[in-house]
Amino acid sequence: MSTSDKRGPLQVARRARLLEALQRDGVLRISDLTGALGAAAVTIRRDIAQMAAEGLVKRVHGGVALPSGAADEAAEETGGESIGMLVPSLDYYYPSVAQGAEEAARELDMRIVLRGSSYESEDDLPSLSRLVEQGADALIVAPRLDAPTSARTIAWLADLEIPVVLLERTAAAGPHHEVLESVVTDHALGAEMAVRHLVALGHHRIGAVLAEHSPTTPHIRRGWLTALTECGLEPAATVDALVPDAKLPACAAELDRVLDQCRDTGTTALLVHADAEAIALVQRCEERGLTVPGDLSVVAYDDEVAGLFSPALTAVRPPRRSIGKAAVRLVADRLSDPDRPAHRVVISPSLTVRASTSAPA
Repeated sequence: MSTSDKRGPLQVARRARLLEALQRDGVLRISDLTGALGAAAVTIRRDIAQMAAEGLVKRVHGGVALPSGAADEAAEETGGESIGMLVPSLDYYYPSVAQGAEEAARELDMRIVLRGSSYESEDDLPSLSRLVEQGADALIVAPRLDAPTSARTIAWLADLEIPVVLLERTAAAGPHHEVLESVVTDHALGAEMAVRHLVALGHHRIGAVLAEHSPTTPHIRRGWLTALTECGLEPAATVDALVPDAKLPACAAELDRVLDQCRDTGTTALLVHADAEAIALVQRCEERGLTVPGDLSVVAYDDEVAGLFSPALTAVRPPRRSIGKAAVRLVADRLSDPDRPAHRVVISPSLTVRASTSAPA
């Protein structure tokens, strides 16, 4: 097994951010990188040593630099097309997607040029334009679709003469509403799986607590509503809440309101997106003397760290690495057959049952 085969998603993200910083600044000190990358100096030195061995960077006294012609050398090593990849986070969810894309790219003799945007980005177009100007032969993109500039960005992507694949997004452009190729998780199905698991345990009041500003939330809520209706349960009789990011102070108060609503409605189970909010909810339960799953069963959605918590959380897991791999393969198919119909790939998530769900008391 090669060294690159052993890279974890966090290392993939650190490497991408380090290269992006070097392309911007030229030379960086280790002390600068510890803060910028949020990693210990020993971890960064290990990354630099590996990247230097691969010829991607060169070590200088106290730091690291980008060798001249590094991008050209990397292209010569792979001998294939360059895929520009823009994702809204290099810290959560998308590192695993990027890892899957990188694995598929190596198999196909291609290379990934990874860039990070933000869920708060008002305009993805400048970053996308730079990737194209730097010679990307194709783009894999998770654009923001609720920004004022989104329509312009989608129209620009649709007019490109290189392959474009959307990640966890779908969109159409032009007078005939022609779709862009995409790879998405069936998040609605994931929510349905969670609800049906809870119904099978005997729960009849199953609420949803979803992240306030996540693009995934509408899909999860749709699946939750569908499953409740098909199981003969009444959505209006339980909790249906949006909560802010778990890092924000306002989240604790909202979670307290959720638990009050659970008491008032007799809700015995919750589907919570995402992991951080699910963990925060369970902690609020502990502080209020409620037991999980004794008083309240909890299913998390995302499964980034749900299994590491105590109690280990039952969770729906989107197929992150498979999403990345499928996007690269769509690009490869488009490059080999430019006239093929647009493909929209939908991949199913999985449910892992752990200690946070049981029959209602």
